[in-house]
Parts: sequence; C-alpha cells; structure tokens
Amino acid sequence: MLNLQDLGIGGGSLTMFALLLGLLVTGMPLAFVTILVALIFALGWFGPMVIPIVTTRIYSFITQYVFVSVPMFVLMASILDRSGIARDLFDAMKIIGGRVRGGVAVQTLVVSVILAAMSGIIGGEIVLLGLLALPQMLRLGYDRNMAIGVVCSGGALGTMIPPSIVLIIYGLSANVSIGDLFTASFVPGLLLASLYAAYVLIRVRLNPSLAPLPDEGDGMAAADRWSLMKGLIMPLLVVVFVLGSIYGGIASVTEASAIGVAGVILSTVLRGEFSWRMLWDSALQTLSTCGMIVWIGIGASALIGVYNLMGGIRFIEGLLLNVSDTPIVIVLLMMLILGVLGMFLDWVGIALLCIPIFAPIVVKLGYDPVWFGVLFSMNMQVSFLSPPFGPAAFYLKSVAPPGITLGIIFRSLVPFIGLQILALALVLAFPWIALWWKP
Repeated sequence: MLNLQDLGIGGGSLTMFALLLGLLVTGMPLAFVTILVALIFALGWFGPMVIPIVTTRIYSFITQYVFVSVPMFVLMASILDRSGIARDLFDAMKIIGGRVRGGVAVQTLVVSVILAAMSGIIGGEIVLLGLLALPQMLRLGYDRNMAIGVVCSGGALGTMIPPSIVLIIYGLSANVSIGDLFTASFVPGLLLASLYAAYVLIRVRLNPSLAPLPDEGDGMAAADRWSLMKGLIMPLLVVVFVLGSIYGGIASVTEASAIGVAGVILSTVLRGEFSWRMLWDSALQTLSTCGMIVWIGIGASALIGVYNLMGGIRFIEGLLLNVSDTPIVIVLLMMLILGVLGMFLDWVGIALLCIPIFAPIVVKLGYDPVWFGVLFSMNMQVSFLSPPFGPAAFYLKSVAPPGITLGIIFRSLVPFIGLQILALALVLAFPWIALWWKP
C-alpha cells in the first residue's frame, strides 16, 4: 500500500488540494469529496488506527449545543417563505417610501433588513423580493439594472444581519462566541444597507429617469395603513424578542432560535395562515437544507482533522506568517483566498475548511477573531453576488420576468459588489466599526 508520508507535508498538501479539485470538477458533492479525500489520507498517511480519532472530531462538532440553532433559524425562514408576512411587510413599507424618488428601492432595502433579522437565510429572501419588489419597480419605470441590484444585494444582507447562519457556522468553526459575532456584525450590516440606500438615492438624484415618482393613485388610505401595521406587530415583536434576548443576555442563541420559531408560528396562527401542510412542507425544506450543512460539516471536520494530524495546519500557518512581517498583509491575503474560493465553492464548505486554519493564525497575529468573523461574513456576501456561480443571481433568475438573463443580472450587480468591497475595506481599516461594543 502506498505510504503517503513519503510525499512530505508540502507534497501531501499539494496532492490533497489537487485531489479535492479533481473530484469537485467531476460534479461530486463537496461533502462526499471531503469525506473521500479524508479517508484516503487517513489510511494512506497513518493507517486504519487513526479512524477513531477522526470520528471523535466529527462527533464533537455535530453535537455542539449551539448547532441546534441552525435548523431552528432555517425553519423560521421556511415558514416565512410560505406565509404572507413578507408580502404585508413590503406593502406596509410603502408608508416609508411615500412620494420619494427611489422610495420603492429604499423600501425594498428596509424590508430586506427586517427579513434578514427574522431568518438569517438569503435564498428565500431573494426569491421573495424577486416576486414582490422587482415587478413593482419595473412597473413603476425603475431602471432594470438598479432594480435587479437592489433585490439581490438587499436579499444577501442575511449573511450579515443577525441571526446569520454564516456567523453561526463561523462561530462553531472558530470556537468564538456567536452572541459576540451577532453584536459585532449588526453595525457593519446596517452600514452596508445604508451604502446601498445612499447609492440609490444619489443616482436617482443625478439621473431622475432611473426612478420616476409614483402616481398619486399609488398612495394608501389611512385605514389600509393601519390594517397593514396591525398585521406586522407580531412579526416585529419576534425580531425584538429573538435579538433582544441574545443581546440582553437573557437567552443563548439556541434558546432564542426556539423563541423565534414559536413566535413565527404564533404569527401565522394569529393571521389565519397556519396549516399543518405549511408546517410539514417547512419542516421538509429545513431537513433538506440542514442535511446538506451537516454532511458538509462531517466531511470538512474529517478532512481538517486528518490534515491537522499530518501537521498541515502548522505548515499553512508557517507559509502565511512568512509572507510578510506586516500582519494586515497576511489578513489581506486570507481575504483574497476566501474571495477566490467564494467564486467556486459554497460558503459552508469554505467556513468549515478554512476557518479552523485561519482563526488561530488571526489570534497569533494579535487580531480579534470576532472582527475576523465579521470580515469573513462580508467576504461571503461578496461571493453571493460574484460571477460565475454567485447564488444570488441564480435565485433571482428562478423568479425573474422573461427577458432577464443571468448575464443581465450579473452586470447589474457590479456596482453593488463594489459597495460590498468598500464596506469590507472600511471594516478592515477601522476595526472599531465591528468592535464598537468592546471596551
């Protein structure tokens, strides 16, 4: 049997990377690729005796208590997808938009922030906005590229605004407090949403043809406004109780996620929308989504466990630390690596494969891993919009009107990707934006 130790850690690392890339090109799912490569290197480098050590690492990862919050928040998002809460929320935000030029686009961004605070999942949010906001903006004569960019970039705010699943997975991978990550990401998330809104308002100010003013007939009667606002009291209370209980130290993230699920279900009951069929379909969607996350987690944990035993993490650490004597240069290199990977891999795999390696290096450089977690989630937000495999574009394409191609969507996202990179640069240059709450 081939002894892979003969390759040395450098050759072994290159061989592992090449094998990962080769198997991914065949179309094999990332979870199975990582499990297979981990098994090959475990047996080829150490022999069968190492398998129990790897399985222990997998068990310790998937049995972490906070991991329970992931299916809870996914279930919240699934129920929201099937209820009328998002539709009523969008209609109610017309009160904010009013007769302001570009108001519907800003209204869409406000709705995006609220939906992100209720679920932390971007896929369903982009689909909802694509069904609700995009047709309305096109009907009102908004510039098509601006409307598309607002929907996709606003929907992707779920990676930043707590309770973000991206932050939860980062916290699990880096052994960082998820409550601290939620607190740190809130201001950068609002900063990014504000940049989007400012961009829209400035552009329509300079070129009014991009967003015509709505007709007088598009206003809402006072009775209709009150009716919509009453229907939103319970959903907004859910946001307050979930995030308030976390920030106030009343409940852990896991306990807050259970409160959120109960609150969203109660909202659908009070609105007369609850049905067992809706709950069943939401549960099946949650099972499918979380099954993917768990399998990728198992594969990534096994692969990183084997690579750590090989001495690979120390090898990568040495390579990165020798790149430059300036710590921020090393952080920028990490951002570049994550950005390139984000163009081709799912964020879950990137987090579970890279963060166990990068997080200790960040600490050794003297930086706060919570700050780096915010940078990571912002980086992944860029990847959601970036070609060639930006998920946001594909989510929107699934519900976009005829004539809107993937090429049009990706071209529309370019200025918003620029704003994301600007926000990332600001948090890199001024860490206090994320760490404002720390003494």
